[in-house]
Amino acid sequence: MREIVLDTETTGLDPFSGDRIVEIGGVELLNHVPTGRTYHQYINPERDMPEEAYRVHGLSAEFLSDKPVFSEIADEFVTFIGDSKMVIHNAAFDVKFINAELGWVNRGSFPWSQAVDTLEIARRRFPGAQNSLDALCRRFGVDNSNRQKHGALLDSELLAEVYLSLKGGRQHSMSLNVASNEDDGPVQTARNARPRPVPLPARLTEEETESHKAFVAELGDNSLWSRYLSDVH
Repeated sequence: MREIVLDTETTGLDPFSGDRIVEIGGVELLNHVPTGRTYHQYINPERDMPEEAYRVHGLSAEFLSDKPVFSEIADEFVTFIGDSKMVIHNAAFDVKFINAELGWVNRGSFPWSQAVDTLEIARRRFPGAQNSLDALCRRFGVDNSNRQKHGALLDSELLAEVYLSLKGGRQHSMSLNVASNEDDGPVQTARNARPRPVPLPARLTEEETESHKAFVAELGDNSLWSRYLSDVH
């Protein structure tokens, strides 16, 4: 099962009042495991940047002025998503903007049924609690220290970890190193997974450990296991 964890940044709250998408980020999952394949694109909104929006994501009209407009990236974006489920925090907001942008360039819209809303999942699991992305990162121990401002790709990466935790267990350390193709455009390989700050405790019992040591002793001093244990100890 392929899913795309997705986030957008915009100039405001309502596409039908003139607001536009300025950044899209996405992280690919296969069977709830990150593949390492991502999508990231800045977009020229062809308008000014309201101060309120700039304070949220830090993207200025000047920075975006030389980026492609949505019509130039629509085909590759739609191709990247395909018919995969889109995992989005507060999906109604992002899907509304995405479908508005697609409509303006005469492309078909994504059905609402294609979206998975992690905000709704979190509200069902933690009724009455704070369920913003930052709050969920704190709840699940996801490191969001680099999130000084909103950013579509970073937020997608954080949301992927939160989503896996909401589904029952984080698996981001199992990321596959999928090589990018020069024709993929903005599709990139993700950063290597960070090592755990504290190693997981051993699951072997003392009896099992002693039994293994006895087995290794029978193999002789030149066995691979014997050399490994001498290096460890």
